[in-house]
Amino acid sequence: MTENSKLKWHTLLKYNTVAITASIVDYSFFLLLAQIAHVWYLLASFTGLVLGGVTAFLLERSWTFKRKDGKLSAQASRYLIAWTLSIFFNTTGLYLTVQYLGVQYIIAKVIVSIIIGIGFNFLMHKHFVFKIEIANRKNEN
Repeated sequence: MTENSKLKWHTLLKYNTVAITASIVDYSFFLLLAQIAHVWYLLASFTGLVLGGVTAFLLERSWTFKRKDGKLSAQASRYLIAWTLSIFFNTTGLYLTVQYLGVQYIIAKVIVSIIIGIGFNFLMHKHFVFKIEIANRKNEN
């Protein structure tokens, strides 16, 4: 395995560690609000996604992708775009899975979260939010 391949796998492992941490934050608030406070499941999900998203951004910036050298405002703006799309996909997917497929909302949230996390979030965060600028890429080689 080449050094570049090891780095990619290491980054993916760190990303998944952060994703699990952010998911714990997300699901904790989701379940607390939906099951204990009896908040509507879509609002509870949205709140959990927002709190999990803040957690993910801070950890990805400082640990996963180590892009503290980039402009915080630019990264936060790109994250906001990706995050907004992710929340839209997660919320829409949850609604459709519950309303039209009849899946219980907790199970539906798990299914939709995994699909969006693997199929959308990682790629957007790696190649868009925390991308290495061309000038920085030349300096790293």
